[in-house]
Amino acid sequence: MTESNVQAATPPPLPPALTPEEAERLAREAGLNELGSVPPFRKYLKDLWANRHLIWALSSSQAYSANQNNYLGQLWAILNPILLVGSYYFIFGFLIPTRGGTENYLAFLTIGIFVFGYTASSLTSGSRAVTGSIGLVRALQFPRALLPISATLTQFLTQLPAFAVLMIMMPLTGEPVSTKWLLFPLALVLQTMINLGFAFYLSRIVNASRDVANLVPVVVRLARYISGVFFSISHYAKGHYLLGFVLLYQPLAAPITAVRESLMAEYEPKLSTWVACAFWAVVLSASGLVFFWRGEGRYGAN
Repeated sequence: MTESNVQAATPPPLPPALTPEEAERLAREAGLNELGSVPPFRKYLKDLWANRHLIWALSSSQAYSANQNNYLGQLWAILNPILLVGSYYFIFGFLIPTRGGTENYLAFLTIGIFVFGYTASSLTSGSRAVTGSIGLVRALQFPRALLPISATLTQFLTQLPAFAVLMIMMPLTGEPVSTKWLLFPLALVLQTMINLGFAFYLSRIVNASRDVANLVPVVVRLARYISGVFFSISHYAKGHYLLGFVLLYQPLAAPITAVRESLMAEYEPKLSTWVACAFWAVVLSASGLVFFWRGEGRYGAN
């Protein structure tokens, strides 16, 4: 074998091996993260913003498909709360009268059922935001906070027809159209932020312990009866100032009161109600996002 043939048969020398520090630097420059790591919070927020179109695509498609398997399709988003109003009005308006402290009980009850229904569906779907999309979590790399945000936005879009019906039903119950009604969208925004905060907390907790998801409907059912959906808290809690204060301004009841103050003539907007709503909206959504972000490396691991 000639010298030239020997040189041709010799493989080219391998490049020097990368040090662990160099490999980590290259991976970060390529946008890759270490498995199980928690990215910096500022980068996390930036990634969330970059994926905002995915949030909308998931939410709008899920909201549209929510009732597609039913014969009446999207009409169930309107019929379901109306049927609930009829059944609960019969129970709490006649069989177990809870009209105390209200002049227009039909409007009072309608608002309570529609508004709390939005909260109930948001808490239930938000708690399963991660575990219900485990295939997506394990297949793609994206900030997982996208999932509870999408779950909350999905419920908001699903409830929009019901809120439109609510605006139509108010004059039918005898409520006059007023400039106060302009506060209604603000009340919904604050309620959505509160719901999002709960979704952040519940989705991480349920991801860590799946059994908690079975307790969420029980807690929601209990909250329905202590949040003033069927009765006036301020009326029935007279003489119990501390109890009445806690029940009236807790985060599930305050948005209901805010909507009643927006749409009902007998309720004047109170600064304390809107401050309570704004407080819970900011505190729950901000702290919930931080709480969820701290568990970023654990989603989809079990």
